[in-house]
Amino acid sequence: MAEAPIGGFVLVVGPSGAGKDTVIAAARARLAGDPRFVFPRRLVTRPPSAHEDNAEIAEADFSRAAAAGAFPLHWRAHGLGYAIPPDALEEAARGRIVVCNVSRRVIEAARRTLPSVHVVAITAAPETLAARLAARGRPEDGDLGARLARTVRTEADATVANDGDRSVAAAGFVAILLDRAGRR
Repeated sequence: MAEAPIGGFVLVVGPSGAGKDTVIAAARARLAGDPRFVFPRRLVTRPPSAHEDNAEIAEADFSRAAAAGAFPLHWRAHGLGYAIPPDALEEAARGRIVVCNVSRRVIEAARRTLPSVHVVAITAAPETLAARLAARGRPEDGDLGARLARTVRTEADATVANDGDRSVAAAGFVAILLDRAGRR
């Protein structure tokens, strides 16, 4: 008898500028066509940019859906609303591993409410983070010194350092995903 698919969530966390979206995009490209994985675009109350491939949602629509409990996970940060799309929970129930970039502050809630949560922290040295944030130039990044000084304790199941060659970090992340799926 064949084993049932694993399913669940791999939640990617880390400080701004660590390269979470870059590492996720590389994994999405590497695993394209592998039916065990899905990489939904998170919903954000701002347009997508070169640094973040999100699906834009209007503030009123976000607020209404969040109040109705329509999102598997949602949060606010830097004056914006963020959410995992509703169909992500259905994908996990079908046995797929759903890979999402989320705030470190929602991990505890995710572990309580989502099935089979595995947290991967993407990290980088403070000087790397500072350079990346300065290059982005987004208004919500604000005071870079204060942003870099902010720490959020994260109970991660795995960590990927993203200071050097991003392909190395991406390969490490893909290895974690394949291991999670039960086959390398």
